[in-house]
Amino acid sequence: MLHYHTIPVTAFQQNCSLVWCDQQMEAAVIDPGGDLDRIEAEIARLGLQLKAIWLTHAHIDHAGGAGELAEQRGLPIIGPHPGDQFWIDGLPQQSQMFGFPPAQSFVPTRWLQDGDTVSIGQETLQVRHCPGHTPGHVVFHAPQIARCFVGDVLFAGSIGRTDFPQGNHQQLIDSITQRLWPMGDATVFIPGHGPESSFGRERQSNPYVGGT
Repeated sequence: MLHYHTIPVTAFQQNCSLVWCDQQMEAAVIDPGGDLDRIEAEIARLGLQLKAIWLTHAHIDHAGGAGELAEQRGLPIIGPHPGDQFWIDGLPQQSQMFGFPPAQSFVPTRWLQDGDTVSIGQETLQVRHCPGHTPGHVVFHAPQIARCFVGDVLFAGSIGRTDFPQGNHQQLIDSITQRLWPMGDATVFIPGHGPESSFGRERQSNPYVGGT
């Protein structure tokens, strides 16, 4: 069975998630934006074997620790979509701009496209490309536990910002309504910041996409 544990990291309180298969205790870390010592402590506490880094997108609070962690551990970086290469290239500048520890740029081991899958242990998650917040943003859907790791596409009561370079508001709305909603109202999502919610709840009450 697939399990997950969320660890808020960085001054932005970004929801970094560990996901693992309980049969082999192999894990991936989604969006290690920083505070690697804290992430490593949770990996050790849970008895996990970290096998991969998965990225939803390449903003500093989500990807800032990815290059260093990959180098330290010899791990593959999987994702995001190639549309975010310019954000990855700019990670050193992003870290200076937002007062983060120095961040490394990198080339992902594997880019992700809409419809791809990623696996950890005996568990497989589905990848959907959901641009709008960034052009290369992806989400990781785990239908076997009715969960979706959505990065900064959707939040409880809000949606991702679109005022960054190559953000697009209409594209973001389309990603939510055409890519997320079909996953089902009962699906609980883990956002990049703040508490979990369900797609059904947001379809009803979110001021930006309610009633869609």
